[in-house]
Amino acid sequence: MFEIKKDSRVGIVTGSTSDKAIVDKVTSVLDEFGIVWEWNVLSAHRTPNKVARYAKDAEERGLHVIVGIAGLAAALPGVLAAYTTLPVIGVPGDGGPLQGADALHSIVQMPPGIPVATVGIGNGQNAAYLAISILSLQDAELKSQLKSYRQSLGDI
Repeated sequence: MFEIKKDSRVGIVTGSTSDKAIVDKVTSVLDEFGIVWEWNVLSAHRTPNKVARYAKDAEERGLHVIVGIAGLAAALPGVLAAYTTLPVIGVPGDGGPLQGADALHSIVQMPPGIPVATVGIGNGQNAAYLAISILSLQDAELKSQLKSYRQSLGDI
């Protein structure tokens, strides 16, 4: 799958369709905030050239943030980050024999100079909220929505 949506601000990339449950967590939050997103299935191991092309062209296509969701060896977010200066948010998948601990360690341990922001195992919602925080730096209306949402959480 390599489908580009017009006017997408957030790109979501997974290594396989088995990560759809986490994608749904990301997209439900983005939809609540009215953010256009795209989802592509591209494997860092099986389709590395497509991953590189996707990341290299992302900014030119209008993306502002990329969310990479991957389990097990979880190379995908790091490979995406290697080919773009856009912020990349890694979401460790929650499957496999280690239930995502291996993916978490893989994503969070990036070499200096190629950062990947990393959220908790399977925590697609926080990936979306982090993407929204990044987007809100240049979007006053979105910043206002985010502040209202945060205030609704409780005593802040």
